[in-house]
Amino acid sequence: MAVARKIKTLLTVNILVFVGIILFSVYCRIQDRSQELVQIVRSAERRARSRGAKVGSLADRESILQRLDHLEEVVYNQLNGLAKPMGLVEGPGGLGQGGMAATLRDDSHESETKYEEYGYNAQLSDRISLDRSIPDYRPKKCKQMTYPDDLPQISVVFIFVNEALSVILRSVHSVVNHTPSHLLKEIILVDDNSDNVELKFNLDQYVNKRYPGLVKIVRNNKREGLIRARIQGWKAATSPVVGFFDAHVEFNIGWVEPALTRIKEDRKRIILPAIDNIKYNTFEVQQYANAAHGYNWGLWCMYIIPPQDWLDKGDESAPIRTPAMIGCSFVVDREYFGEIGLLDPGMEVYGGENIELGMRV
Repeated sequence: MAVARKIKTLLTVNILVFVGIILFSVYCRIQDRSQELVQIVRSAERRARSRGAKVGSLADRESILQRLDHLEEVVYNQLNGLAKPMGLVEGPGGLGQGGMAATLRDDSHESETKYEEYGYNAQLSDRISLDRSIPDYRPKKCKQMTYPDDLPQISVVFIFVNEALSVILRSVHSVVNHTPSHLLKEIILVDDNSDNVELKFNLDQYVNKRYPGLVKIVRNNKREGLIRARIQGWKAATSPVVGFFDAHVEFNIGWVEPALTRIKEDRKRIILPAIDNIKYNTFEVQQYANAAHGYNWGLWCMYIIPPQDWLDKGDESAPIRTPAMIGCSFVVDREYFGEIGLLDPGMEVYGGENIELGMRV
């Protein structure tokens, strides 16, 4: 009995040891397999993240493309949905590009009527793009000059009464297209009591949609005349520098930087930008020679030969000191203009401010 019991005990121990070895082996295999599974899961997660990133990247790309499509639609609506119903043209190309002379084949009685009404070929103006290009007539040295980064901002004031809508808007487009956005604070249109219906609803609707927040319109309740209208524009301006222009001008590249630089150097300077000619019948842009502004004994302002000391320098890019001004364009420090008394609001006769401002300065 004792021997049998010993054998049974030994057999039990052997079985337990065998089972333990088997269990340990299984445990080791499970551990190895679990490590493999962890690696497989991690690899799968990396692949999933990679696929997610690609999907996210594709989604971002789709979003960008949708935004670009929307932007293109907005631009299209601006170029065609606003100007086209008014019979006007925006964008590159077309008649008068490069400042070239333009003509219309269908000259009509309407064209003659508009000549008489505006003093220029308004029907042709309506067919010329508001964004047309014009020649860069600056001297070579001007194109090579650099200017400070911290120039003051400018408010551009346009005065008009019963101008053709296309001429006014081309003035606005050209100043927006050729003025660095960080320097152009605002454009102020002063309507000196026009009775042209086109300059009411159409003008308001166009600038409010095309240039929201950039263009302001000031309307006089009665005809004030050029000088008092300019003073209204000065009152509405909020930037450190103000530029006053007739509403039938076209700006070119690099027009504002030299003017602002001169005023930044000395706030008591009034800057008279060089003016070329836009022909009234073909809208061709013709270059004018550099000139000073003087006046005769009748106090009538005129272009004169630049002073000899300027000619002796032989530098066409140098500013010209001049005793008078051609009234259709000047740039001035806003506060300084107020300090010297602005312009005489009692001026009723055309051309008086050309002499007056020079005397005030």
